[in-house]
Amino acid sequence: MKAMRGVIIIAAAAALAVAGCSATSPHESEPLPSSDKILAAHGLDGLDARQVIDRLDRTPVDARPQDLRASVRPGQLLLSDSGSGASMALDLPAGQFYLSLAPYLSTTHDCFFHSLTTCRGELARKQVHVSISNRTTGRLLVDESTTTFDNGFVGFWLPSGIDVTVRVDFEGRTAAADVSTGPGEPTCVTTLHLTA
Repeated sequence: MKAMRGVIIIAAAAALAVAGCSATSPHESEPLPSSDKILAAHGLDGLDARQVIDRLDRTPVDARPQDLRASVRPGQLLLSDSGSGASMALDLPAGQFYLSLAPYLSTTHDCFFHSLTTCRGELARKQVHVSISNRTTGRLLVDESTTTFDNGFVGFWLPSGIDVTVRVDFEGRTAAADVSTGPGEPTCVTTLHLTA
């Protein structure tokens, strides 16, 4: 049993290390063992999953660690260090889902699980207006103007287990998508094609 768990852990770490923006939904696996070495090696020690996500999102692309992979999944943040081979998982706050959006004009990429260190969107450091509403209740969850991060993404914490409509406005252009925040759902939306 220990040998099988080791094989699963190694396979999961290898998949995380080679994946940039994950385009497809991989099979669920056992959580990776915790290793504070990864957090300490990248100046993230003492931070929880939400704080790590916030820190990496706000770090300029050129300053993001080249050997760190950070993949946002429903319920977890998976971290892997290609230099040391260490891997770990941090639980997201209970009942919360982190959704990353990359609106675009002409260039996009496939993405399923957002990679905080390797995913790149077209519109870096641009002012956008984002609204996110619960499709079942109609309740507006997000309605704000914000600036995309240096990697062209913008992220929002939403309740897990709901269906939402996302709308992005940018310089007279609009994009919209229906998204779910349940287990196994994408944490990365790169299909927001802005049109007049």
